[in-house]
Amino acid sequence: MKILFATTNKAKIRYYAHKLKEYGVDILTLSDIGLSIDVEETGKTPLENAIIKAKTYAKASQYPTISLDDGLFFDTLPDMLQPNTHVRRVHGRYLNDEEMIEHYIGLVNQYGSDGKLFGYFLKGVALSYGETLLTFEKKTPRCFTNQRSPIIDEGYPLASIQMIPEFNKFKSELSDEEEMLSMDVEQKELFDFMIQSIQRL
Repeated sequence: MKILFATTNKAKIRYYAHKLKEYGVDILTLSDIGLSIDVEETGKTPLENAIIKAKTYAKASQYPTISLDDGLFFDTLPDMLQPNTHVRRVHGRYLNDEEMIEHYIGLVNQYGSDGKLFGYFLKGVALSYGETLLTFEKKTPRCFTNQRSPIIDEGYPLASIQMIPEFNKFKSELSDEEEMLSMDVEQKELFDFMIQSIQRL
């Protein structure tokens, strides 16, 4: 059975879609099937947005569809300043990679301590096919700094200001092996959910 992984984010495709293929899942991307839909993400949480996208793309493509959405939260930010689902959109404006890095460095400087600001990504995952809808949420802790790496990961610019403690490196500077070791441990529950959900179809 072919499964549609519904995202245009290159970083997510590079890791999640390719990893699912390693698990033996026959993955399609939106570009593989030439599907382009402007989905209005009106959810108040990452999971709500993931559900909206999964249902929309599943209906349009007629393939079982997995969608993943992220929200970002910081420990010491006031509620009104929490990025939540608007990680790239600030005051109604979509930030490019450079603007995004500078904005979050500014938050570290204002609300962090010793050049660091701690928080977490909240990931929402949904699998939709016909009447079936399966969902999952997971928090992944993060440490952001007011220093930056010169290496920018296209589609995931905040990797340039995230430190990964076990390697004492910026996330964008991890080798492929280090990235896999870090992500595979961090994302194990998420992949367990996706594989078990696919097996239930």
